[in-house]
Amino acid sequence: MSNTNKIEQASSRRQFLYQGSLASMGLLLMGKSAMAANSLAFLSGQPNSLINGVQVGAITYSFRSLPGTAEQILQYCVDANISAIELMGEAIEEYAGAPKNPIQWVPGKKFEFTDAVKAQLKEYQVQMANWRTTVSMDKFKEIRKMYNKAGVSIYAFKVNAINPNNSDGEIEYALKAAKTLGAKSITVELPNDAAHSKRLGDLGEKHGIYIGYHAHLQATDTAWDIALAQSPYNSMNLDCGHYIAAGGANTKETLLALIEAKHDRITSMHIKDRHNKVNGEKNMPWGQGDTPIKEVLTLLRKKKYKIPATIELEYDIPAGSDAVKETKICFDYAKQILES
Repeated sequence: MSNTNKIEQASSRRQFLYQGSLASMGLLLMGKSAMAANSLAFLSGQPNSLINGVQVGAITYSFRSLPGTAEQILQYCVDANISAIELMGEAIEEYAGAPKNPIQWVPGKKFEFTDAVKAQLKEYQVQMANWRTTVSMDKFKEIRKMYNKAGVSIYAFKVNAINPNNSDGEIEYALKAAKTLGAKSITVELPNDAAHSKRLGDLGEKHGIYIGYHAHLQATDTAWDIALAQSPYNSMNLDCGHYIAAGGANTKETLLALIEAKHDRITSMHIKDRHNKVNGEKNMPWGQGDTPIKEVLTLLRKKKYKIPATIELEYDIPAGSDAVKETKICFDYAKQILES
């Protein structure tokens, strides 16, 4: 396909989604309760991404290419019509007064870990550990109030404080912060060390917060089995795109079967469109990859599973667009499916 045709196809897709999103607002197509809820949100200027019982959300990592204070992130959510989120922790800790990281990461740029940089990071980690174990939850209460007032709730919190090298004090801080923010779970990469998932599950149970384990290309139908067996507070943060990209035995049919089998242990889900292993694994604009997004969302609606479907924007943002616009395009794509 020529570059001109590709551009025309992308433009047509966006126009179709835009027109479809306008049409879907027709009140005659809504049930009485849905009409009331959507009308209220529309009139108040607040976002509404709860569609036919399915909570579509976004991980705020999706906005990583944009300036990212706590206030700016909230505005991005509102602009993209996202009313519930998995909140990344860096900006929130900064808002709460955390020590400033002396190392500034540039997305997409290779970073050199010199001895001097390593020493700075080590000192920074000590400072963060001390801050986390003594900080008040007052600023986290402010964040929750600010976000909720704007119509955005927080169902999951992802903060770099519950890894094997973090103390129990840091982990308990993260769990307290998550609860204060109103989150049901805190998300983290699925560990290789079973002792660590046992530790997290026990601390999660202590504080009444689920640990949602996220997998990349190591995702299989059994990847979470050990963690799930260790504690009722160990759960899945299932990434449908990574699961499909892993290939092998992972297929559309097995993904849907996994969701049905484990739905009561999945506290949140990431939605992205990736090619499968045979097709190169690349992240794609929604509708152009191999992730069965339509089938997954339809399953959530049909079975009434209370699993947030989290948009994670990872494909390349086209020229002339930005992360907020693309997140809104993904949301409109999901909305059309859920309203069809």
